[in-house]
Amino acid sequence: MKSSLIKIKIPLEKIKLNLGCGKVIKKSSPQEKWINMDIAKLPGVDIVWNLDKYPWPFKNNTFDEVYASHVIEHAADLIKCMEELYRIIKQKGMINIKVPFFPGLYAMNDPTHKHFFTYFTFEYFTPDHTYDYYSKAKFYIVKRKIIFSWNPYLKWISQFINVHPKFYSRYLSFILPSNELQIILQVVK
Repeated sequence: MKSSLIKIKIPLEKIKLNLGCGKVIKKSSPQEKWINMDIAKLPGVDIVWNLDKYPWPFKNNTFDEVYASHVIEHAADLIKCMEELYRIIKQKGMINIKVPFFPGLYAMNDPTHKHFFTYFTFEYFTPDHTYDYYSKAKFYIVKRKIIFSWNPYLKWISQFINVHPKFYSRYLSFILPSNELQIILQVVK
């Protein structure tokens, strides 16, 4: 008599990249393994790498998620940077990006910033964008949020602004400038 074995698929840990981590080191757990990468050799940095040196030191489809807080505005070539993110992230993988929001002070006061971002910047990388032939990197926009962390009294207005981002961008952004945009993208391969 044969004994039947039950095969149980044990989910593997998710592999995540903390891109341009600086001193904000993400700790691994049994459910997720974080790789911390930065150009500076700081405590906790796993990989020291220049964002502008391509290809990055990872195989295709390595990561389930990438967290990039205030780093991609420093890339010399934004399209190449986004294409490299596209290459290293698995199908349906997520990118959580935070960038300075134009015309906010933080977008322009750092001389190492090479790009400015609006609510609509990342639409360039969506599959149905008018100029979708300039980049092979394609993402769905899962979430976008204009953030007013510099003034706690303006947080109430962020609800209105995030419901009406075009109105805000055209008429209010220079009067009540935000300092940060968060965008979550999902890879489309």
